[in-house]
Amino acid sequence: MSISNIIKSIQDIMRQDVGVDGDAQRIAQLVWMIFLKIYADKEAELELLQDDYQSPIPEALRWENWASDAEGMTGDELIDFVNNQLFPGLKELEDMDLGTRGHIVMEVFRDSYNYMKSGTLMRQIINKINEIDFNSSEDRHLFNDFYETFLKDLQSAGNAGEFYTPRAVTQFIVDITNPKLGEKVLDPATGTGGFLKSSIEHLMKQANTTEERKIVQESIMGIEKKQLPHVLAVTNLILHDVDIPNIRHDNSLSRPIRDYSIKDKVDVIVTNPPFGGVEEDGIQANFPISFRTKETADLFMVLIMTLLKEGGRGAVVLPDGFLFGEGVKTRIKEKLLEECNLHTIVRLPNGVFSPYTGIRTNILFFTKGEPTKEIWYFEHPYPQGQKSYSKTKPIRIEEFDLEKNWWGNRETSENAWKVTLDEIKARNYNLDIKNPYSEEEEILSPEKALEQYERSIQQVQEAKDMLKKEFAAILGGMK
Repeated sequence: MSISNIIKSIQDIMRQDVGVDGDAQRIAQLVWMIFLKIYADKEAELELLQDDYQSPIPEALRWENWASDAEGMTGDELIDFVNNQLFPGLKELEDMDLGTRGHIVMEVFRDSYNYMKSGTLMRQIINKINEIDFNSSEDRHLFNDFYETFLKDLQSAGNAGEFYTPRAVTQFIVDITNPKLGEKVLDPATGTGGFLKSSIEHLMKQANTTEERKIVQESIMGIEKKQLPHVLAVTNLILHDVDIPNIRHDNSLSRPIRDYSIKDKVDVIVTNPPFGGVEEDGIQANFPISFRTKETADLFMVLIMTLLKEGGRGAVVLPDGFLFGEGVKTRIKEKLLEECNLHTIVRLPNGVFSPYTGIRTNILFFTKGEPTKEIWYFEHPYPQGQKSYSKTKPIRIEEFDLEKNWWGNRETSENAWKVTLDEIKARNYNLDIKNPYSEEEEILSPEKALEQYERSIQQVQEAKDMLKKEFAAILGGMK
């Protein structure tokens, strides 16, 4: 049976269980089980390669000792074991230092839950999972393809879509920032690990020896606040031969900015921070007073500028609201242009993140340590004959050949234009600059549309007031 058919069978079985409610819970349930199977297959490989390998998981809790026998535990016995022995045991592994395999298991299970009520259905699912051999290069390759589709499908699973950035976007950003072997790459809002996966693939092409491949593994770092995407990201990296993924389960914004030192700084940051997220007052207190705001994406921009080394490269996906926003946003943009060379803004069309959000987005590319003198804009067009993106017609990496061919030899065109720093300052750091060569009707962001609507209402009211005065004056003259 093919990998996709195995997963489809698992999902069909899971739908019969009364304890699993909705796509998000099905995904969470499936992921911890697949994680343990992948982990078990990885340990089987390590036991062959290392004579003295010791698993951090107690014998009774290892997958091969409770799950691998098709005729093993089932029914109430299995559910009791999972709820009262497996989960408590994996959440409380002893003496597990940061950066060890055992610590990864603890982090994965810290906030994971078993939603299933039927041990009989669980046994059926486990037996299906055991049909996949993650040490088989063919099975792993097929599962990788499935996993990418699986992560993409998250976009329609409630708010889980906020964790997935289209593969074409992550690959383009990594291609342009071009991490080099030995450079440290960070995604402080990791989500499901798309940027880290693309970075690993990019760096592995530069690695020719076992030692260099080890350097790649140690160079990739992530931080993810929420449980489900954290598990998805860890699993994603293990599937890409990262033995011990360095993805911390934490809120990147929870550490005071003043506590960061030179050893915390990195060469490359590639990320898509959550749009419209709201942080509590305690988080804001970690930032300088002039940059305090509840908006998550704004705080991430301050953090990113803090964490980049001098000469480091950043690429961040941000909504239009950041470009034209005022107040704290203006101060953040002023800091960005003073401390970094914001050399390029790629303006993406509507629908790139559909169906999760229809908000228009931009990719900001900048280098730390030199001020901005001018900003180039590049408006990414829809493919010929296409007026939107959708689940069946997503953005593709080949479309970014336009930007790549233009990147090293920049000229103005129907898609590209530049703006000087003086022009930006005259606009009070409003970076929302439309394509001067575009004849298409402007599609407003929701924030801009509301702003324009309120301005129109005000103008109408002013016109009414003027007409009333004029009418009153006419009546007065007729008396």
